[in-house]
Amino acid sequence: MNTKTLLGFALAFLIGIVCRLAAIPLPAPPVLIGALLVVAMTLGYGVIDRLAVHRANVQRAHCGGPTGETRGKSS
Repeated sequence: MNTKTLLGFALAFLIGIVCRLAAIPLPAPPVLIGALLVVAMTLGYGVIDRLAVHRANVQRAHCGGPTGETRGKSS
């Protein structure tokens, strides 16, 4: 596991502990199927991010910046 994953787990456990000690509801679904849905969405996002083909940004010169102007040829 990488550092970001370990920090994510540590933060999740810390939030759970603080919520339990403060007697406030957890910011998570209260039923198992809801929790599994959150886990599935998180894992799916991570897997697709690693497996998806990341393409080079070849159209950057045609995109408008903060002013809306482009560096390409004007019409």
